[in-house]
Amino acid sequence: MKRDKVDCVVIGAGVVGLAIARRLALAGREVIVLESEAEIGAHASSRNSEVIHAGIYYPRGSLKARLCVAGRNLLYHYCAERGIEHRRCGKLIVATSEAEEPELARIAAAAAGNGIHDLKRLGAAEVAAMEPALRGFAALLSPSTGIIDSHGLMLAYRGEAEDHGAMIAFNAPVLIGEVWEGRTLLLIGGDMPMELDCRTVINSAGLGAPEIASRLVGFPSDHVPRQWLAKGNYFTLTPRPPFSRLIYPVPEPGGLGVHLTLDLAGRARFGPDVEWIESMDYAVDPARGERFYAAIRKYWPDLPDGALEPGYAGIRPKLGPKGSPPQDFVIQGPADHGVAGLVNLFGIESPGLTASMAIADHVADLLQFGS
Repeated sequence: MKRDKVDCVVIGAGVVGLAIARRLALAGREVIVLESEAEIGAHASSRNSEVIHAGIYYPRGSLKARLCVAGRNLLYHYCAERGIEHRRCGKLIVATSEAEEPELARIAAAAAGNGIHDLKRLGAAEVAAMEPALRGFAALLSPSTGIIDSHGLMLAYRGEAEDHGAMIAFNAPVLIGEVWEGRTLLLIGGDMPMELDCRTVINSAGLGAPEIASRLVGFPSDHVPRQWLAKGNYFTLTPRPPFSRLIYPVPEPGGLGVHLTLDLAGRARFGPDVEWIESMDYAVDPARGERFYAAIRKYWPDLPDGALEPGYAGIRPKLGPKGSPPQDFVIQGPADHGVAGLVNLFGIESPGLTASMAIADHVADLLQFGS
């Protein structure tokens, strides 16, 4: 079997993997991206809300908070520079009753701890003036929240990486690996099986990252976290929505509630909900729509009957089971696990898209690669 020596291998061509490939290629590294599917962004990167998050909800000092805030700023600049379609439309976080109002104060305090000071508190009259179809006892306006063409972003990352010498191998699953003498040997399957002798490996395989790490002979197994799957179902709205901003209820355990997001054409979708599953399954059960109607009508009471259609589903890689506290990103470098040249990224869910450029910078720092 053919064996090649390579400098850097990135496993996974989702939005984060492509951002890392771009970052390393810009630093002058030789980069090969291995993707088990036939296209970029086949899983979580193309099955989300396409929201540019402000960084409001995450615990102070967490990787999610720091990388989201930094990544948001980088992303808006990058989109403007590269002509990637996006819109800073803002969002409203809505308390639909007096009992929910204290949650807004908690959210505002968390946001301030993360360096976000542009949230504006709105009363019921201000909410109604801004979005007449919305029913809210009170709300927070986040002007830094936006929406983005996620596929356009991935194409930009890919194009810039390839312009600087990176290559992408599709249908190239990592079957097994071995760490030895400061390098990682990977056995690649697919149509053209090969062995790659790598100086640096970045495991950015998303939902598959723990499995990839567990296949690396010589990697300490106690550094491979257990993963749970939380499916998020989306339903699309058939009529034109009466909203110009994103609408979020106060958060619920496991997610941010059934929120309304807009695409760049102004169409609306609702979701994701939280459905804990045992295995990969992207089918959307139409019967779940009944729960959506009840949740949505708390803040949009005039939602018409029959207005929702099953849309699509995404799956979040959770590092804690149902009922556990939200977990942070886990990004392990050589200083964490003792394996030279290896970085693992686990639990990269939302706000991974927003944070993608900052995550790439963080990975480069862990590897002590310059700019």
